[in-house]
Amino acid sequence: MTLDSGVSADTWRDTTAPASARVADLMTRMTLREKVAQMYGAWLDVDDSAGEVAPHQHDQTPDPIDWAALLPHGLGQVTRAYGTTPVAPADGARRVANLQREIIAAGRFGIPAIMHEECLTGLAAWQATIYPAPLSWGASFDPDLVERMGAQIGRTMHRLGIQQGLAPVLDVVRDLRWGRVEETIGEDPHLVGTIGAAYVRGLESAGVVATLKHFAGYSASRAGRNLAPVSIGPRELADVLLPPFEMALRAGARSVMNNYTDLDGVPVAADPAMLTELLRDRLRFEGTVVSDYFAIAFLQTLHGVAASRADAAALALRAGIDVELPGANCYGAPLLDAVEAGDIDEALIDRAVTRILLQKCELGLLDADWRPEPPALDEEGSAVDIDEPDARDLARRLAERSVVLLRNAPVDGTPVLPLAPGARLAVVGPGAAESGAMLGCYSFPRHVLVHHPDVPAGVSIPSVLDALKAGHDVTYAQGCPVLGGDDEQIAAAAEAAAGADVCVAVLGDLSGLFGGGTSGEGCDAADLRLPGRQEELLEALLATGTPVVLVLLVGRPYELSRQIDRLAAVVCGFFPGEEGAAAIEGVLSGRVDPAGRLPVSFPGAGASQPSTYLAAPLAASSGVSTVDPTALFPFGHGLSYTPTTWGEVSLGPAGGWATDGTVEVAVPVSNDGDRATSTVVQVYLHDPVAEVARPERQLIAAARVDLDPGQCRTVTFGLHADLLSYTGRDGRRLVEPGDVELRVARSSADVHAAVRIPVVGPRRAVGTDRQLHPLVTITG
Repeated sequence: MTLDSGVSADTWRDTTAPASARVADLMTRMTLREKVAQMYGAWLDVDDSAGEVAPHQHDQTPDPIDWAALLPHGLGQVTRAYGTTPVAPADGARRVANLQREIIAAGRFGIPAIMHEECLTGLAAWQATIYPAPLSWGASFDPDLVERMGAQIGRTMHRLGIQQGLAPVLDVVRDLRWGRVEETIGEDPHLVGTIGAAYVRGLESAGVVATLKHFAGYSASRAGRNLAPVSIGPRELADVLLPPFEMALRAGARSVMNNYTDLDGVPVAADPAMLTELLRDRLRFEGTVVSDYFAIAFLQTLHGVAASRADAAALALRAGIDVELPGANCYGAPLLDAVEAGDIDEALIDRAVTRILLQKCELGLLDADWRPEPPALDEEGSAVDIDEPDARDLARRLAERSVVLLRNAPVDGTPVLPLAPGARLAVVGPGAAESGAMLGCYSFPRHVLVHHPDVPAGVSIPSVLDALKAGHDVTYAQGCPVLGGDDEQIAAAAEAAAGADVCVAVLGDLSGLFGGGTSGEGCDAADLRLPGRQEELLEALLATGTPVVLVLLVGRPYELSRQIDRLAAVVCGFFPGEEGAAAIEGVLSGRVDPAGRLPVSFPGAGASQPSTYLAAPLAASSGVSTVDPTALFPFGHGLSYTPTTWGEVSLGPAGGWATDGTVEVAVPVSNDGDRATSTVVQVYLHDPVAEVARPERQLIAAARVDLDPGQCRTVTFGLHADLLSYTGRDGRRLVEPGDVELRVARSSADVHAAVRIPVVGPRRAVGTDRQLHPLVTITG
């Protein structure tokens, strides 16, 4: 058999041959230009009308594409065919099929491109289901539900002919002022890794490549500023920022995206110690490393470590970046010129292209019978539904699981929540009637449609006002927008509150990009007060004497210390998605028992306390500093309407915890109420004596427990000693003997029982093959 071009099919087309043999055969046939063509993407739709969805986009947009001249050499990826401008799913699928046919027909080998898209809150495409933002995933403490969501997102992408998704974000929150807090899963590495790995398993189960972002250290920038320098020690990197990536790699992620920033002066995109020695050699990653958008060009234009595009290409290639996204700024002509000049060893190109082709082989893109038509085009009817009822139901379930009841204080002896039937409500605030208040910055309406104001959202997104109107007597007043507003608007809202039985104040953020919102990429906060005039509005509402229920729709925690004791209740949703209003109304009305737990702490008094709970003892309140960093609401906190009783904690086996062994911690939990409820059992490690300063407490296990009325269930954690490990003075991870304390808790600050246990045996070095997860069983 031969191809029309006269190239022998032989081994590389043989689906029975090992992938490595197929790729090796193909590599011998390719010219240097054809190899390099596999190392970059093409962004076809980007122009001024697309808006800025990546930093410095209009400064760094790839050179104009001559599509006809490009294709004969082949193409590695196509950038955001659905996610750059609004396109109906069926139209997008037909266009993807046409693009792939052109790519296949033009090249000597007929190798399709990988189509990639953003998928952080669901597929970022017009008319696709918009799920809760990742901070809500963390608040759910429910990896099984997140895995189901990831699988559903992956199936939608597969239907549309998309092979790679740029998610999840595994950055651990280090500063609450950072704009991208909303894109993270939380401030604890165990939670981030557990939930992130679940998302990876779901996405990859659909045959879609998951891309881990942003390797590594991006969230630790100075002052919480986006794309700012990072100055952290190797211990913080190893013990806080890397574990989520380790967990997600083990879950099967096949791609990794670099961190934009520099670590102690070395940009990650140019650092072989990070992208090769750590990621490849130590963590045994065998997939592809893709650049964050324009990250290679930034080595010249932002970091100042390259004199030219060719220099930047050489640095990135040596470091270990295989694919340049979104287009060919540096890995096109500049890279070819550098090879021809002898400045780059062609073996580095072979290394990258081998990885790329192995992934394409896994995806079936080297098979002769691969079809360019996305499966959606085989479906009956002319329309393609990518917001199906099952997907909306899943979005609602996750939203309900993630809403956090922070406070529910008695008013005249009775809590205001759930709302009494027939209560007259004043619903006020900038988020009350705004459906966009439900959405994170990587949702399609907030990411793309803000640049297309005449295009409808494409999916139904009720507001909190819509949801409350359905079953309550409601008066509405905005009070003020998220930013701006005037005294008359605030006075009108106060008047509405004064005439109501309960005021529901819906405050918070509006997500956006690069200054287009108060939360999101490039929307960092100078302090942690509510944006704009919202605190003034809240004070005016409280002054009326009407009980105020604060509903926060936010991408980060805010400082509420001046109002908290006067608020009847506080409910928080972290951009809960298209079904978020139903989840909020469900909690307010009592239809839904609150189930969320905080994935990030809420700061206490003072508007600029950025730190998280994961800190050494010196970070606690003390008599030698006038600043008290104690959280107003701690990590892991969340209330329910139905009480649960936790019994005596048991620990076994007796005699101590071997440095290479396992202990079991068990606690019975019962539902004493007359309705179903859910709680989260959390286990924290306190290591009182170590060779370096350790976090005062650190989550090492958590389990969500669902309970029917009157039900009792026992949660048992099998904890391997590897979970005690940390990076010692010599830079190596170790488990050492000595006493530790396990705290079984409702939150990081609400400890049910603390059990001290001796760790016995020899000091033991621990490698990257260590146990990362507890074994959790729930019986009863």
